[in-house]
Amino acid sequence: MLNFESFNPTKVLFGKEQYSKLTREIKQFTAKNKILIAYGGGSIIRSGLLDKVKSELNDFEIVEFGGIEANPEYDTLMKAVELCRKEQIDFILAVGGGSVIDGIKFVAGAVNYNGEPWDVLIRKDGCVFRSAVAFGTILTLPATGSESNSGAVISNSRLQEKRTMGGPLFFPKFSILDPTLLSTVPPRQVANGIADAYMHTLEQYLTVPTTNYLQEYEAEAVLKTLIKIAPGVIKDPSDYDLAANLYYCANHALNGNLKNGVPTDWSTHMIGHELTALYGIDHARTLAIICPRLYEHTFDRKKEKLERYAKEVWNITGGNAAREAIEKTESFFQSLGIETRLSAYTQDYEKAPQIVKDRFIERNWNYLGENQLITPEDAYEIVRSCF
Repeated sequence: MLNFESFNPTKVLFGKEQYSKLTREIKQFTAKNKILIAYGGGSIIRSGLLDKVKSELNDFEIVEFGGIEANPEYDTLMKAVELCRKEQIDFILAVGGGSVIDGIKFVAGAVNYNGEPWDVLIRKDGCVFRSAVAFGTILTLPATGSESNSGAVISNSRLQEKRTMGGPLFFPKFSILDPTLLSTVPPRQVANGIADAYMHTLEQYLTVPTTNYLQEYEAEAVLKTLIKIAPGVIKDPSDYDLAANLYYCANHALNGNLKNGVPTDWSTHMIGHELTALYGIDHARTLAIICPRLYEHTFDRKKEKLERYAKEVWNITGGNAAREAIEKTESFFQSLGIETRLSAYTQDYEKAPQIVKDRFIERNWNYLGENQLITPEDAYEIVRSCF
């Protein structure tokens, strides 16, 4: 078992109708009683959730900011930064899925930053967020675990870039997880959420065998639960028990627990981010595109763990179990209605491998994966095999 440090200060309020606790939670972190409510495309307005939330916040002056995209855009978020500065906001409530929450993590850090915040995202020397406005979340779409972790991914379409950020400043103070909200989410996004949670777990599990038996079994439990509930939750997202299991799985997949004491991969994510930056493909779908091809490309290094995954998660044994596990994984994504080939999303796919390779070289991302053996040339071959 590897050494590890673990820290997660986010308070989770899980279940139905937790909104009555909003005032109690927010008052701990605001001196001005003036807060920003941030959300995405307006589904929380149509569902009545925004009115319900605002009705619980009579003690506060509320400023609203909507329109945060599914891949949160830097230019949009900078408008929120300027609004927070103008209104002197000292608490933000993010209501939405992982993209809204990711975006608000950036906003929280950028509000008091003196300089160009993009420099922080590209990790320019000496550029770092040193403070953050306090924020909490109400999660509508279980997927990324952003409601209980300190990471975020921000897009910049002008530059066709997608960059990561994070750190201890960016844990939400609290997060409300109400599974009844899943029924307000479009079916495509429910499918994305399942795929996201599944891939987040695989990135921390499908590496090499370890002696951290608890983490191995916990990861397998998340994967098997997602496989079990997926057909039902896609068919009827209003089924509370199924929705609750999805919320809990997605949260557990990336709240920091599964990585404790084990090697992790994340190369599928790093390559997939480039497909979102180039083509605007949903994050979860880029993972479904890259994952099977990456496992085929790294088959010899991952074979032993693939065999365990085949046996413990898919109940497959025999000499070809590892290959069959990759096929089962791809079929699972397809069963959610997710295409697993890049050419299904764009006709301009042939340029992608070279762009990914060049960007990895430019950023000195010379070695990715649990063994630090995936090179820019490997990334080129993996993307090329996705056509």
